[in-house]
Amino acid sequence: MVQKAKPTWRKWVNLIVWAIGVVIILGGVVIAGIHMYVANSKPLIEGEVIVSILDDNVEVTRDDMGVPHITAKSEADLYRAQGYVQAQDRLFQMDLARRQASGTLAEVVGASAVETDKYFRTFSLRKAAELSWEGYDADSKKILEWFAEGVNAFIDEVSDTSKLSYEFKLLGYKPSPWIPIDSLTIGKYMAYDLGGNWNQQAFRSWAIQNFTEEEAKELFVEYPENAKSIIEANVNLETNIASAFTTDYLPSEFNGSNNWVIGGELTESGKPLLADDPHLGLSSPSVWYQMHLQSPEQNVSGVIFAGIPGIILGHNEEIVWGVTNVNPDVQDLYIEVPNPENPYQFEYDGQWEDATVRQEPINVKGGKTVDFEVVETRHGPIISNIMLKDTEVKEQFAMQWTALQSTQELRAILGFNKAANWEEFETALEDFKAPAQNFVFASQDGTIAYKANGLVPIRKQGTGALPVPGNSSEYGWESYIPFDELPTVINPEEGYVATANNEIIGKEYPYHISNLWAQPYRYERIVEMIETPVYDKTTGEQLKMTLADMKAMQMDKKNLHAEEFLPSLLGTIKAQDTEGKYAKVITLLEKWEYYDDKDQGAPLVYHFLIENMEKALFEDAMPADVYKMMPGKSQITDQMLRDAYTGNEGVWVKEEGGLDSFVYTAFEDAVTKVQGKFGAADSNWKWGSYNKLTFNSPLASANDILAYYLNPEKIAVGGSSVTVQAAAEDGNGNVIHGASWRFAVDLNDLSTAHHIVGPGQSGHVKSKWYDNQISNWAYGRYHKTNINDVIHTNYDLVLKAQ
Repeated sequence: MVQKAKPTWRKWVNLIVWAIGVVIILGGVVIAGIHMYVANSKPLIEGEVIVSILDDNVEVTRDDMGVPHITAKSEADLYRAQGYVQAQDRLFQMDLARRQASGTLAEVVGASAVETDKYFRTFSLRKAAELSWEGYDADSKKILEWFAEGVNAFIDEVSDTSKLSYEFKLLGYKPSPWIPIDSLTIGKYMAYDLGGNWNQQAFRSWAIQNFTEEEAKELFVEYPENAKSIIEANVNLETNIASAFTTDYLPSEFNGSNNWVIGGELTESGKPLLADDPHLGLSSPSVWYQMHLQSPEQNVSGVIFAGIPGIILGHNEEIVWGVTNVNPDVQDLYIEVPNPENPYQFEYDGQWEDATVRQEPINVKGGKTVDFEVVETRHGPIISNIMLKDTEVKEQFAMQWTALQSTQELRAILGFNKAANWEEFETALEDFKAPAQNFVFASQDGTIAYKANGLVPIRKQGTGALPVPGNSSEYGWESYIPFDELPTVINPEEGYVATANNEIIGKEYPYHISNLWAQPYRYERIVEMIETPVYDKTTGEQLKMTLADMKAMQMDKKNLHAEEFLPSLLGTIKAQDTEGKYAKVITLLEKWEYYDDKDQGAPLVYHFLIENMEKALFEDAMPADVYKMMPGKSQITDQMLRDAYTGNEGVWVKEEGGLDSFVYTAFEDAVTKVQGKFGAADSNWKWGSYNKLTFNSPLASANDILAYYLNPEKIAVGGSSVTVQAAAEDGNGNVIHGASWRFAVDLNDLSTAHHIVGPGQSGHVKSKWYDNQISNWAYGRYHKTNINDVIHTNYDLVLKAQ
C-alpha cells in the first residue's frame, strides 16, 4: 500500500505552530529572566545586616503595610538608620529628586534633559539650599550629616552588586554620595511645587496688553485699581510676556489640601480629633514616605519626603499636626532694564548696577558639556533667559522669591517632632518659612490651634498681581508679615478649625496674602459636615463626632459647586430645549443628589458641561500656552456665571452669544462628548468609566513597555477637583492629583494613627508594598500605625554596628 504524502500546507502549519511554541517558551524565559533580574534588587528587609557607621544595633520592623518602625539607642543612630532605610525603599526616587531640583538630570538622562536643567539652575534651588545650610545650627547640621551617612552606607553596600535598584542599571549609572545639601535642595523643591505665583503675574500682564480694560478686569479675581503706575508699566511692555514664557514646568494648579481639627467638646471621646490630606501629584512611588522613629529622646510617626530626615507631618505622644497650602503671593516678577552696552548691567534709580553672574556648565550624558550662566539682579535670577522664546526683547524679567533666601525648615521639623504643647510647637514654627502652610494642631491637654505660617512679603506698592518696574526703588519688598501677626486661632468658640486652601482672612486683616484663593467648595462642605447635627435613630440624642466620621469626611464626594450652579443651569437648558431632545439627560441631572459617585452618570454630564463653558470663554481667545498659564480659570468662570444669573452679564459671556446660548451650546457639546465616549444610553453612563485613579511612574513615559511594567492598573473612582475627596483629572480622565496621604487621629489614643499612602510604601516594582494601597485609596480603607506597641512581623531587620 502506497502511503500518501501529507499536504505541504500541513507541514507549514506544523512548522509555524512549532516556531510559535519556541518563541512563546523563549519569550517566557526572557520575561522570567527580567522578573528575576528586577526582583533580585529588592532590599534586604529581614535578618541582620552590618552597617559599620552605627554606634549600636538598630531595630527596623516593617509592619504589614511596609511602614518601617525604627528603634535606636541614640539620636545619631536613629537618623543614620532613617537615611539607610529610606534609601532601601526609595533611593532612585531620592536621586531623581535631587537631580531635578539641582539641574543635573542631563548627566544621567542625556540631551533631552538640558532644558529642564537650565530651568532649575535658573530657579536656583540648590544655591538657596547652600545658603540655607550656612544658617543652620550645629545640632541640625549634625542630623543632616547623620542622615547622609545612612544613605551612603546603603549606597556603598549595593553599588557594585545586584542589589542596586534596577532603575540605575536601566539608565547605566551609579548614585553619587549623598550630602546634606541634597536633602535641603529637595526641601526647596517642595517650596517650588507649593509656593509659586510668577505665572499669574505673567498672564495678567499679557491680559492687560491684549484685551480691553473691561475684558481684562473680568480676568482678575481682584483688579488692582490703586496701582496705576504698575498697570502702565505692563501696558507699555514691548515683550508679550505670557505668550513668550514656557509653561512646561509649572506646578499643578490643583496643589492644595484639606485639614481640620475638632475640640473635645464636640467629640465622643472628649478629646480632639484631627484629619489631614495633602493634595499633590499622584505617582509611583508616592511623594510621601511613612515612618516611625523612636529613640530615648523622641517617639514620632508620620510622613516625610524621601531624602529628608525627621517627620514633617504626623504625631508624637503629646501632639498631632497637619497642613494645607496657604497659596500666598511669594514670587514677584521685576521688569528689568538692561544696559544696551553691557548685558550684565541693569538700571536702578538712574544708575547701572552690575548683576551677579553664576557659571553653571551642564554635563550631558553622551554629549558635550553645555555652557550656561545664571544672571541675578538685586531682585533675583533673570528667568527670561530660559523662558522667553523671542530673543529680541527689550526687557528682562527677574524673580524675587521667599524660598531663595536662607530658611531653616528642617530645624522647624525637628522641633515639631519633640514638641509637647502648643507653645513649643509655635516656637518651632518660626523656622518654617517656605512654603507657607496652614498648620492645624491638637495636643493631649485639649488645645486645638491653627496658624497660617511662613514668609509673606509686604510690598512698597501693589499686591503682587502684576510685574513691577525693577529700575526704581519705589517698588519691591519692605519686609514680611510679622510672625505674631500671621492669622492664628487658638481654642475657638466654634470648637473647630478647618482649611481647604480657601480664603483665610477677612477684609479687616491689614496685610495682603494672596490674589487667588481656591474655590470654597471643599471648605464649605467640611464645615457643613461638622456643623450639621446627626441624631441617634433610636434615642434621638445628638451624636458627637468620632474618628470614623473623620475618615468618612475625607472620602466625601458631595459636589457643592453643582449644588450652587446646576439649578440655574438646568433652568436655562430646559428653556432652550423646546423640543424635548434632551429630556432624559435633564431628568438624569434633576434626580442627581450632587454626589460625584463613580457609578453615577450625572457627574459625567456636569463636569463636561463646566469644562466646556470654561474652554468656550477663554481657550480660543488666547494662545495655547497663555491659556495653560491662566490662573483661576474655574474661579473666574464661576464669578462670570454668578454675575450673569443675577442680571449682570459680563463682556465675556456676551461675546459667547449671551447666557442662554452660551450655556445651552456647552450643554449640547457635553452630551455629545458623553455619548461619543460611552454610548447613547444614559442608563449606562458612569463617572468612574471616565474618572480613573492613576499612579504613573516617572520612568513610564520613556516607552510603552516600561509603562506596562511600572504603572499600576487604573481603577474607577468618584470625587472631583471640588469635592473633599479630591480627585482632579487631567482632561483625559486620568486622576493624577488628589490626597497623596490621608491621616486621621483621635487624641483619646494618640499612640495610634490611621493612614493611607497611595500607591504604597515601596519604590520597588516587585515589592508587595509597591501598589498595595491603591484600592485602599479608592475605598477609604485606612491602616493603623502604633508608636507604643510595635508588633514584630516577618520583616524584622537588625542593623548591626560593626
